[in-house]
Amino acid sequence: MSLKNKTLLITGIGHFISLRVAEIAVQQGMKVHGLESSAEKARKAEELGATVFVGSTNSEMALEKACEGVDIVFHAASFNEAGGSIDIFRTVNVDGTVKTATAAKKAGVKTFVHLSSVLVYGFRFPNNITETGPLRGENNPYCQTKIESEKEILKFNNPSDFGVILIRAGDVYGPDADAWVVRPLEIMRKKKFVLIDGGRGICNHVYVDNLIDGIFLAMEKETYGEAFNITDGCQTTWKEYYTRLAEIGDRSQPVISVPALVAKTAIRQQGKNAELLPESIDFITRTHTYSIEKARCVLGYEPRITLDEGMARTRKWLQNNHVFNEMPSRNYQNQNV
Repeated sequence: MSLKNKTLLITGIGHFISLRVAEIAVQQGMKVHGLESSAEKARKAEELGATVFVGSTNSEMALEKACEGVDIVFHAASFNEAGGSIDIFRTVNVDGTVKTATAAKKAGVKTFVHLSSVLVYGFRFPNNITETGPLRGENNPYCQTKIESEKEILKFNNPSDFGVILIRAGDVYGPDADAWVVRPLEIMRKKKFVLIDGGRGICNHVYVDNLIDGIFLAMEKETYGEAFNITDGCQTTWKEYYTRLAEIGDRSQPVISVPALVAKTAIRQQGKNAELLPESIDFITRTHTYSIEKARCVLGYEPRITLDEGMARTRKWLQNNHVFNEMPSRNYQNQNV
């Protein structure tokens, strides 16, 4: 399927991944609709050339307007915290997904791409795990509701009428990424950052443009009913990732290490004053990688942006946008992956 001149609806268009999808889609000659609950974030998407409807994926009226005349839906709206009440997660991640798919199908949309996560495999999984699983909720509301949303959306899959594709994204970083760029740099700025278990866990990073390459390839090839792991295909430790991040953010390199159990205990003791949730520790103590062989073979996916280049682009964004005003300027030296 050629994407040029197709109309694409992006839910949660104010999120950094979605904004970049919108920008690239416009560049490729697509018409872009957006659905965003924040009026301020909606304006950012409108500046890129998108037609944005303010509302949530739990609003049938907003969804009906946003889906009108749409060919493809990229469903990215999600509640992404590390932990909390599962009811909140379920309202957005499951109910919102079902309502979006229902409205899209009613409007005549033909392709529905659901942005999921590799965290559907939980935290303890076989090395180089493929899309066949197993899937593990791990009693974590994010993991659990991502699994639930996948199951619910696949019920809609009918390639002759309404095709569904699942994209299981790795740890997405790049300009404007909160979880893996801005938030850790802010903690470093406050001199509260520590490595967990020596940073031996594996960061399954994916630069945002590499992820979008995978998303658009899946749309073009109409791989309905399929799920794809999308990462940079690297085995990078969190120590290496955070060391590089500290360098581009002009921060002291993270050298203090704390055992995972000690870190969780300390976070719980800090209560509401903690920078992180205890569940965050589980995210950075994963020890294995995810296979992207299916994406390579079926989609022709190949990560274009290396970690060196991705970090350099992120550093340029940090400087240009004065994310931390007190940052001094210095040259970033590339390192081999």
